[in-house]
Amino acid sequence: MSKKHDNTNNIAVVLSFLIMGLGQMYKGHIWRGLGIMLGGFVLLFLTFGIGTFLLWLWNIFDAYNLEVR
Repeated sequence: MSKKHDNTNNIAVVLSFLIMGLGQMYKGHIWRGLGIMLGGFVLLFLTFGIGTFLLWLWNIFDAYNLEVR
């Protein structure tokens, strides 16, 4: 794996840590990132934050593993 690819993954993880879906958008998966943002917002009200927390954890893992478009 190249250093540039490592840096892209690290930046995507930090962005997803700060704002759900932003790491996916950074890697070029705009609709996926928007879906995660919307899903997190909806889950916040439906599950009182528990579902949002689990989605947030998955979001960070997903941002790291996505391929750059």
